[in-house]
Amino acid sequence: MAPRSYSISPQVRGGTPYGATTIAGGDGSRQPSEEELAIARYQGEHVAKLAVKLHG
Repeated sequence: MAPRSYSISPQVRGGTPYGATTIAGGDGSRQPSEEELAIARYQGEHVAKLAVKLHG
């Protein structure tokens, strides 16, 4: 597990310290917000950096 850090404050939507989240409508009526997408990108970058460190 590679959770995002506490450096980005959690919101009601968008994520927690354990990872990016979103609430989507089953019919596609709700799409991720720009904030939620930014949090997901941040987490992806964080995971990639950890992978590079682990790989050596």
